[in-house]
Amino acid sequence: MVPLAFAVIYLVWGTSFLAIRVGVQSIPPLMLMGVRCTAAGLLLLAWAAWRGERTDWRTWTSATIAGTLMFSVSYGLLAWAEQRVSSGMAALLVATLPFWMTVFEWRRSRPGASALVGLVLGLFGVVVLVAGDLRVGAAAGPILAILAGEIAWAAGALYARPPRLPRSLGLRAGMPMVAGGLLLLLASFAIREPARLQAAAVSPASIAALVYLIVFASIVAFSAYAWLLNVAPVSRVGTHAYVNPVVAVAVGSGLAGEPLTASLVVGGAVIAVGVAVVLISGRPS
Repeated sequence: MVPLAFAVIYLVWGTSFLAIRVGVQSIPPLMLMGVRCTAAGLLLLAWAAWRGERTDWRTWTSATIAGTLMFSVSYGLLAWAEQRVSSGMAALLVATLPFWMTVFEWRRSRPGASALVGLVLGLFGVVVLVAGDLRVGAAAGPILAILAGEIAWAAGALYARPPRLPRSLGLRAGMPMVAGGLLLLLASFAIREPARLQAAAVSPASIAALVYLIVFASIVAFSAYAWLLNVAPVSRVGTHAYVNPVVAVAVGSGLAGEPLTASLVVGGAVIAVGVAVVLISGRPS
């Protein structure tokens, strides 16, 4: 089950960056992510209720904090930024996630030497990618937004672990999604996104991207991610942020015509080596 769960978060989240970019072409960013999270979260909660799983209202406080960090802040900033940068570049910036998760976890579970080498190597691969393809002056705002979102995601993901949230995957994934999704929708209404939306202008491609994000990127992949945080070291789970950019760049280049440069190829190879080192290193010491 563990290899399958890793495959899901590697591949599905890797392709989700292009889905977001396609979605925001005709659906406002906060609305897109708000509908995505709320719909996926409600489906997960319905599944949990069907299984007879319940929780108390106090748990919703923790779920709201986690959902605000992981979905309202992180997803909102990512969707906004993807109106301005390519899906591959967005994925490359998201690859800083393992660094932030390791920093937050340092006192509780210090990574072993091999894991640290792999994380540093993977981060170096991201630097190679960014240095070769990013014009910082033209995209400083989106860059900072995505990085801030990844810091928020790392904090929220670590905060959301039991006992703050239930061990049930349906509740643990669904509750923060609903809370974060509703906050995104409130923010969408606050900045008048619905008033600017023309229903007739929403493309079938954007609708298909939204469905993909709800079913696969949110329900399937996030459930796998939440489960892995319980059974695998944080540094290993965070390696999805190194693989996702490789998948995102390949898909963006092959399906959307995004540029495939030498720095992308070299950086992707370095990232792959870093992931391999982390995955074969033991649990953190």
